[in-house]
Parts: sequence; structure tokens; C-alpha cells
Amino acid sequence: MNYEELQKALEVLDIVTRITQSELKERYLELSRIYHPDMPEGNEKKFKEINEAYKLVDEYMQNYRFSFDEDEFYTQNPFSRKSKDWFYNF
Repeated sequence: MNYEELQKALEVLDIVTRITQSELKERYLELSRIYHPDMPEGNEKKFKEINEAYKLVDEYMQNYRFSFDEDEFYTQNPFSRKSKDWFYNF
């Protein structure tokens, strides 16, 4: 997988910002229901494209490496500091 393939998959799934794995799955299921070949608006080509895009993005998210150091934690979760440290980020 390269970055262009990932960007194309995100476009197919209409993802423009951060997303959790559960949100990704919800989006995939929503689009699958619309474009499934057995549905009135179904489109087999679009359905296959959605499946491939979901697999690619899901694989990327599954294999993402996380750093568990304190600085990254607070960067990802700025409001999780104790209330007395709340203004630390501002």
C-alpha cells in the first residue's frame, strides 16, 4: 500500500477527517447497504470498490503503531490532564 492508494480508499469511503475503527465500520456498513447489488440503487462495481477501500483502510488502522509515551498521550488527549493542569496546553 502507498499513500495514494490510502487517499483513494478514503475518498471512496467519503472520509475527510479522523475516524475510529468503529466509525469506519459503521460507514462501511452504511455504504454497503446502499450499493449492494441486491438493493434498488445497487451497483456491483461501486460495491466492490467500497469493499476494497474498507479492507485497505482497516488494514492500515490495524497495523498502525502507537507510542505509549506521556507526551504523545497528552497530545492525543489534551483534556485528560488533571483539572489543575488544564491550562497547561493553552
